[in-house]
Formats: sequence, C-alpha cells, structure tokens
Amino acid sequence: MSPFVLAWVGCAAVLHAGWNAVLRGGSDRLWSMTLMMLAVVAASAAAAPFLPWPDPASWPYVVASAVIHTGYNLSLVRTYAAGELGETYPISRGSSPVLVALGAAAFAGEGIGILAATGIALVSGGILSLALRGRRVRAGVLPAALTTGVLIGAYTVVDGIGVRLAGNSLAYANSMFLLWGLTTPVLFLVMRRRPPAYTPRQTATALAGGIVSILAYGIVIWAMQYDAMGVVSALRETSVVHAAVIGRVFLGETLTARRIASCAAIAAGAACLAV
Repeated sequence: MSPFVLAWVGCAAVLHAGWNAVLRGGSDRLWSMTLMMLAVVAASAAAAPFLPWPDPASWPYVVASAVIHTGYNLSLVRTYAAGELGETYPISRGSSPVLVALGAAAFAGEGIGILAATGIALVSGGILSLALRGRRVRAGVLPAALTTGVLIGAYTVVDGIGVRLAGNSLAYANSMFLLWGLTTPVLFLVMRRRPPAYTPRQTATALAGGIVSILAYGIVIWAMQYDAMGVVSALRETSVVHAAVIGRVFLGETLTARRIASCAAIAAGAACLAV
C-alpha cells in the first residue's frame, strides 16, 4: 500500500472511532443514528449535482450496499445498547477484516500474501482481545456485536466490487450514501413516530457525526480501488485503538494493561499491512 493511501485510511480510522463514540454516548441511539442519516442525506443531495452517475454496472451494488448498511445501522444501535464502546466496538470491527479477506477471495479473486495474512491475523486478534474481560467476553454482548461484524464484512465486499465497476469512486460513494441515508429516517417513523427531546447541542453533535461518518467510509471506498479489500479493511479497523482511548477519556471506560497490549498487536499488524 502506498504511503498516500495508507495515510488516508489511517485518517478514516480516527474519524470512524469518533462518530461511533458520538453514537455510543447518545441518550437515544436510534434517534442519534437517524439524525446522522439526515445529515448524510443533506450532504449527499448537495453533492449530487456536481458528480456524474456511477456506471450502470455498479448500480446493483449501490442498492445492495444501502440495504446492508440499513441493517448495520439497526444492529449497531442494538450493539451499543448491549455494552461499552471499548467492549463491543472491538468485537464488531475485529471480526470483519477476516470476513472481508475471505469474501474478497471468494467473490473478487483477491489473493492475500503471507505478510498481509499475518497482519490481518494480528489486527483481528488484537482487536478481539480488546473486548475480553478476564478470560471471556460477556455472552450478552456477542450476538449483536458479531451480527454487526458480519454486516460490516458484507457491505465492505459489496462496495469493494461496486466501486471498481463505477468508473468514479465519489459518484459511487455519494449514490450509496444518498440511498442509505434515506432508509433510517423512514424506519424511525415506523418504529417510533415521535423523536425524543434533544438539546440543540445533542442534535448538532449527532448531525456532525453523520458528516464524519461519510468522510470516514468515503475514504475507505476510494482506497479499495487501489489495494486489496482485506488489507484496507484491517487497516481501517485499527480505529479500535482510537476508540479505546476515546472510551477512556470521554466516556469513563476502563483502559487496562491487556487493552494496551492488544493495541500494540494491532499496531504491529498494521505495520505488516503497510509493508
């Protein structure tokens, strides 16, 4: 991976941890997610007149990704209701790089070399170890977190294939974001009908989180044009290191010696992938 692409994926990791912290810290996570999606719709609609349409060959992938992302939104809300950011985020993100690498090999014919495979293993192992409490993870956390991880793997592979057919990464990403952003507000109206009472600051924070989310994943979609999906996914998931720090500083969560050692393993894996 070139240093330029590596640097941008590293930025995406920081941004991703940030908007997930915003969602986890919200008093009503479904409404926070809905506000994020309203911001996504507004930004995508504003950008649409200045971008071409993606190639028709990519349209099925745009639709499929938007549908999977909608399920991901709901699963992520459920995940953060089940446990702390520093506990659930590593499980969801740690399970996805291996799934992406396998999916890319099966559906896109991508191969993974020994060094890259070692890097993916170190990143995934380090991420999953971040979630351990003692020698186990709380059973109640696993179903939602692992479901989220599977959905992450699914939409990453779909987008990795779709963006290569689109002819323009920005056009592909913006079309997917626009379609994806429209679904969650509709679901909220079906499920809740009335929004909770949010202060202007809470509303502004959630809206800003939505803008950050499309920046974070837009970078990843762009990067998957240039490198293997499993490599990009594993580097993106180094965001769990940032999430562990954010959880400690801003959400009052515990940062143990085990979690610090896990972060070191993740850094080593990222170095393997960068090489």
